[in-house]
Formats: sequence, structure tokens, C-alpha cells
Amino acid sequence: MSLIDVKNLSFAYEGSYDKVFENVSFRIDTDWKLGFTGRNGRGKTTFLKLLLGRYTYEGTITANAEFEYFPFEVGNKEADTAAVISGILGEYQSWRLLRELNLLEVAEDVLDRPFSTLSNGEQTKLLLAALFLRENSFLLIDEPTNHLDLSGREIVSRYLNSKRGFILVSHDRAFLDGCVDHIMSINKADIEIQKGNFSTWWYNKELQDSFELAENERLKKDIKRLTETALEKEQWSETAERRKIGFDPKSTEKNIGRRPLQGAKSKKMMSRAKAIGERQYAAIEEKSKLLKNLEDSDEIKLVTLKYHSERLLELKNISIFYSGKPVCENVCFEIRQGDRIALCGKNGSGKSSVLKLICGEPIEYTGELYMGSQLIISYVSQETAHLSGSLSDYARDNGLDESLFKAMLRKLDFSRVQFEKNMEDFSGGQKKKVLLAASLCRRAHLYVWDEPLNFVDVISRMQVEKLLLEYRPTLLFVEHDKAFCQNIATKTVEL
Repeated sequence: MSLIDVKNLSFAYEGSYDKVFENVSFRIDTDWKLGFTGRNGRGKTTFLKLLLGRYTYEGTITANAEFEYFPFEVGNKEADTAAVISGILGEYQSWRLLRELNLLEVAEDVLDRPFSTLSNGEQTKLLLAALFLRENSFLLIDEPTNHLDLSGREIVSRYLNSKRGFILVSHDRAFLDGCVDHIMSINKADIEIQKGNFSTWWYNKELQDSFELAENERLKKDIKRLTETALEKEQWSETAERRKIGFDPKSTEKNIGRRPLQGAKSKKMMSRAKAIGERQYAAIEEKSKLLKNLEDSDEIKLVTLKYHSERLLELKNISIFYSGKPVCENVCFEIRQGDRIALCGKNGSGKSSVLKLICGEPIEYTGELYMGSQLIISYVSQETAHLSGSLSDYARDNGLDESLFKAMLRKLDFSRVQFEKNMEDFSGGQKKKVLLAASLCRRAHLYVWDEPLNFVDVISRMQVEKLLLEYRPTLLFVEHDKAFCQNIATKTVEL
């Protein structure tokens, strides 16, 4: 066991006035299985790169461990997989690699195939196996789930649970619950570390948020009451002070001792006003310490279109082909108004192809595809690489109401600074939010989403869940987030 000690860390990208980290301090045990979470753009990947020494920063990071980053860069993807692993590890013992592949349920024969022919899930598992053969290293694992299907995520979660000594960036709640024993979260105002899995951290966060909201309301009432009382006491004190010095008691009062009595009353009133003022100031100070880490998750609204028929579309014995080879066969299901259908299956089973066919892309297929007349579909693609230029240009080119589009992004935690940036500079999660916001701005009969939550932070996922449960749009989606599927799907179609 050793420690990674971070003291007074501050960092900002060159040319930016906004600091990603400002004077943060914390300590990490290298034996922990540490889940790393936080909203998109908060600096999770940036922190991993700071540990790797890729940026200059203020403060200190002290560690007695070597760091290894996942995913590895693979130079020649056309080489045999065994050669790719050798290029990453150098010399290694084959039996150890085979043991890791067995734990990850990857067949041995993949080592003899070109790396480029492996599925994204197989590539992810192979690179993870290589990562854990690096001895005496603290591992930095950055979002490994994005290319894994539901089954693959469960396998990798179990695999990571058997290991230790890593930081894992992920937004998949069930995945984190299965393999971490500590959570590090980048909040609005600080970085905090708690023992337990994601569900434990989220439960504690909700308790803390509820306490702070209740305390905030109490202090607001206290401050209002104290303000009114302080004003009243101040007026009394001023009146007593005027009586003390504003007349000659020998000529106007029978009681010659009236002056000292007024002086004592004035002093008492002033003392009370001062004490109330101090209590008021203390309450304001206490209130200022609250709600700094309360995540804003404004309600998102959705306006859908009502279709004239209960049945929107139906697939009968659909088989899809690429270059004459089938990717899926005899697919049958229908979508009726109000359905929220999760299209499930392993990587390569044809899920995205089915969605593209429904959205009108020219795909070779056999079977019957019935689509209702004048059916309007709003689509979120899996790919974000095509996003470039400004948000204003994107809104104009896609026929979106720019103010509505940007308001939607604000509710998904986009800062106004982001509106001025080129989309090519956005994080993966921010790019996905652009596609989600665009889809939600369109009034449609059917929403078709292909892995809409890749890279998207947990709190935004929960916002989208709440939206879908409240407005109940007709939805066909592919998503490997187990919690999202369980919460949202009314039906499941397995390929």
C-alpha cells in the first residue's frame, strides 16, 4: 500500500480564464478500487492526465507508484492481436495473458486474428487484460464501458471487482456498483472521496442535499426575522438616545433622575441591536456555506406529436445484410403509441442497423417493413465525430429553434462559455448532449436513439430518465446502461 497525495492543486488550460481545479487537496490509497464520477466537463480525464504528467500545474502531486492509462494507443490495428499485445507489454508470460482472457470470457483464438477484425468489445477486453499485466502500476481506466454491450459490462465489472489499485471513470451506475469500494466525485466546489460504491455515495449525497436545502430554508427565515427585529431594535435605540440628550430634565421633568434612566435604556437597546446584528451576520455566514455542491438539474420539457393510429410501425421477418452477409435475421416486432422499447443484444447483433433501416437509410434487407404514413422520427445516432463548428451553425443547419436548443443544453449543464466554443473541442459527453438536445427539440411521433448515453454523466442520465417517465414519448432505443433500461423500457426486444 502507498498513497497518492494531492495538495493545493490548481490547473487551467492555456488561454482559459476558468480553472478546472483550484486549490484542491485529497489523498488516495493505491489499494483502493476507486470509482471517479462527476458531470461532463468537470475535469475527470484532465485529472488523469495530470497524474501522467502531461500538463503543467500548480501545487503538488506526490506518488510512489507508476501510472498506466487505459485505453492504450494501438498503432497498427491491422497487425495480429498477439503482436499488438507484445507491442504494449514487451515480453510477457503467455499463460498469464490467457488467464486474464479467460476471466474476461475472451476466446484464445483472437490472438491469431488481426486486431482490426475484433469487435469493439473484444478490443476493450484485450486491452484491459494487457493493462492488468503491468505490475506495480496504479491503473487509470477511462470510460471502458462505451464499447461494451450489457453482457460485456457485467463481465468486466466482475473482472475489475477481483482487482485492486485503480481509478475507474464511468457513468454507468450498475457497473460502478459491481466493482468499486470508494467513490471520488468532482463537485461544483470541491473534490470529495467516500467509502462505498456508487449507490452508497448517491444515497449520502441525496441526504446531504436534503439537509442543506432544509437548513437553507430555515436560515432564510431566521435572517428575515432577525433583519426585522434588528431594524425594530435600532429604531428603539435611536428613540432612547434622542430622549437621553434631546431635552433638559430639570425644566421638563419632575424626576431629576430621568437622564441616567434614559441612558441605561439607550445602552441596553443598542447592545441588543448589536447582538441581533451579530446573530444575523452569523446566520448569513452559515447560509453561504450551503448548497455549493447542489447539482442543478432543471426540469426538461418535451412536446411530442400524437399519431393518428395506435400502430406506428412493424417489422416482419426482417433480415439485414452487408455485402451479402447477414448481420441479423428474422427480426419481428411492432411499435405502438406509448411504447418504450429497448433493443438488446450483443455487439454486432445488428441493433444499430435496425435503427438505421427504420430511419430510412439505404440498407440491404429482406422481409416486410410497415411504416405509418407521415410518421415523423427524431433520431440520435451513435456517432458524434461529424460534429464541428458552432452550436448556432448546427441549430441553423438542422432547422432547430436556436434559443430552445441552447436552453435545453443549459439544462443539461452546459455553461454559457461552451456556447462560444467549436464543437470539435467538446468532451465526448458534451457532444452526445448536443445530439440529445437536438432530438428533444424536435416534435416527433417516434424517438429513435442509438446509445444516447455514451459518455453522458450520471446526473444528466437521471434528468433524461425523469423526462421520459413524465412525458412518456414513444421511444425505440439501444442502450447498455442497465439501470436506464430497467427504469425506462416498457418492452424489450432481444436480437
